[in-house]
Order: sequence, then C-alpha cells, then structure tokens
Amino acid sequence: MTALSLARRRAAGPRARRRRSPAVPLFLAPWLVGAVLLFGYPLAATVYFSFTRYDLFTLQYAGLDNYRYLLHDGDAWRAMRNTMWLVVVVVPLRVLFGLGVAQLLTRVRRGGSLLRSVFYLPYLIPPVSATVAFVFVMNPGTGPVPAIARRLGVDLPDFFNEPAWAKPGLALLALWAVGDVMIILLAALLDVPVSLHEAAAIDGAGPWQRFRHITLPTVSPVLAFAAVTGVIEMLQYFTQALVAAKVAAGQADQPGTQFAPGFPDGSTLTYPQWLYDEGFRQFNMGYACVLALVLFAVAMAFTLVLLRRFHAFTDAEAS
Repeated sequence: MTALSLARRRAAGPRARRRRSPAVPLFLAPWLVGAVLLFGYPLAATVYFSFTRYDLFTLQYAGLDNYRYLLHDGDAWRAMRNTMWLVVVVVPLRVLFGLGVAQLLTRVRRGGSLLRSVFYLPYLIPPVSATVAFVFVMNPGTGPVPAIARRLGVDLPDFFNEPAWAKPGLALLALWAVGDVMIILLAALLDVPVSLHEAAAIDGAGPWQRFRHITLPTVSPVLAFAAVTGVIEMLQYFTQALVAAKVAAGQADQPGTQFAPGFPDGSTLTYPQWLYDEGFRQFNMGYACVLALVLFAVAMAFTLVLLRRFHAFTDAEAS
C-alpha cells in the first residue's frame, strides 16, 4: 500500500465516522417528523377510509364498494373530463403565452419595468375578486369588452352562460393572470448567456435556430417547473370555476345558499369541486377519499411523464 493511499484512508476516516454520527438523523428528524405527520399519516388514513362508509359520525367497512361506485358515477367522470380539458389546454397555453410575453419583455428597452408590473399585477389580485371582475368585464350585457367588440363589428360569445364557451372563458381568465409564469420565465431568459447567442449569430444561426438550440435548452428546467406546477394547479382548480359559475348564475350576492357547482349545465364542474361536494356537503367521506386518491395518482402520473419528457429533451439537445 502506497503512502498516498494511506493518506487518503486517514483523511477519509473522520469523514466516514461523521457520516455515521448520531447527529445526522437528529438533523433529519424535523423533516422526517413533518413528512410522516403531514404526508405519510394523511395518505395512509385516506387509503383506510376509502374502504369504509364514513359520514364523520359512523364508520362501517365497505370493501371495494366506493371504488365500484366511482366507475358508474357520471358526475365524477364529467368533472374529470372538464379538469383534463383544463390540464391539456390551459397549461400549455399559459406556458407558451408566459414564454412569449417574457421573450417580448427581454427586447423592450424603455418602459420594461412598467410593462412587467402591468403583466404581473393581475396575478396579485385575490382569485375571488379577479374572477368576479373578469366575469363582469366579459358580460355581453354590461361588460366593456363585448361593447368594444361590437363597435368593431365582432360579436363575442356569452362565455360563462353558454356551456360550449364556459371552459374557454376560464382559459381566458387563466391567461389574464399569467404573471406567475411570466416572471419566472423572464428571470430564466435574462440568465441565458449573451455570449452564446453572439457566437451562434457569428456562425450564421438565425433567430429561430438560436431560440431552438440555445434559449430553450437553457430554460428547459424552468419550463419543466412551470409545466409541473401548472398541471398540479389545474388538477386542483376550484375557486375560479365555482365563483365564475355563481356570478354567471346570479347567486354571487347570496351568501350561505346551497349552490350546485358546474353552471351552466355542468360545464364548469371540476374534479376538486365534486370531491368537495361529496365529502363536505353529502358527507360521503369514504367515497371522497377514493376521489382524492385518484386525484393524487393522476397528479403523480402527469408529473413523472412531464419530467421524463423534459429530461429526454435536455439529453437530446446536449448530445
């Protein structure tokens, strides 16, 4: 054994002993306790209650009855289709629109700070207030946007009173409040090295080639973050759809009244709304736990698929 290897073993000895020190699990204990109490136990309890009939007062074992009922619950499948529409349509639109706005703001020389504030401000408005204002603004009878469109010879649809246009109305609302996506993508774009663009331009690369082979691979981790968080947000979409339906139905000024979500004609019924309705209005807690587990599984599946896709894209660009 050489002197160099002996020196390395002596240097590595204290480090190895420190890694085996009891201080390591002590430092990890707060996270472990939090993970068990705030994630592990609720998940295990949800799985347990999904096999029961539980109404907060009585508990009875039901086996797979709740899972069988889900297969024949038409409202749950309608809510899932609406939620999947929001995931498939709204999330890419928000990411692309946020990327386009951020790219535009990187080119602005004067008034850039003002424009950033203008695009970010709608996101800072509380969701309930923003939804109420947006529905009134888009109202064909009293809203200024349809009035201006009529003056230009364009008739806008009644977004939140026609079933075919209710979800596109929610998509417009989501695009209006795209400031959260825009601001993180703007930070990522400003962090792209200018020297890479200059070198590519000298080699004859055009604007699209520079964007495709330099900008996109550089900001791909941020795009992945925006896509994953957007999917999770749309899978949990609740407040805006419910408030928009209540305002369109004329029941926004009637607090405490029972309101069946989904107006008009179930077009704005989202999966979290149906989960809440079953659990906290009908008190079918066992069935609500089944719905929650399905939502958790779908969110995990989307997250894994998106991360794999972005890793494959990054590896392809790197090679």
